[in-house]
Amino acid sequence: MKSEIPLDDPAPRAHTALLSSTPKGAAIGRRTARQYLTSWEVNSLCPESFHSALIIVAELAANASIHGRTPGRGFELSLSLTSVRRSRTTVLRIEVSDCRGDKRPVLPDPRACSTDAQSGRGLTLVDALADRWGTLAREPNAKTVWAELDLPEEKFAADAVA
Repeated sequence: MKSEIPLDDPAPRAHTALLSSTPKGAAIGRRTARQYLTSWEVNSLCPESFHSALIIVAELAANASIHGRTPGRGFELSLSLTSVRRSRTTVLRIEVSDCRGDKRPVLPDPRACSTDAQSGRGLTLVDALADRWGTLAREPNAKTVWAELDLPEEKFAADAVA
């Protein structure tokens, strides 16, 4: 797990959606992320980060709909784009929250994955693509899995981010 950094911008671009804990909910989350990241111009200014973010959203949403599922309860997808003046970067933060605080994600040992296994590599992808990621407990018994990508500040005008 990588450590979280504090953000400076008091008014980031942000979007939060409550989605059903189903494959359809995960698909809507992926589509929502694509739409917002495109409207924030991440796709044209940082195409590699755009595609990494979409993979991260896909993996975290899939995990929430499979492992974090509680009947009758959904999961929450949050996206934010925030300027960090100290490091001259813009941080894209992805958060997926579900109702299963008892099931905290653990980065698997890559040697333990069978070469023909069809699952079990999602967090390995998140770890490889994100600059930082981790989990936060939510009350009463929920969790948030978050990931951050650092985007070059010079690609985002100060007035576009605020």
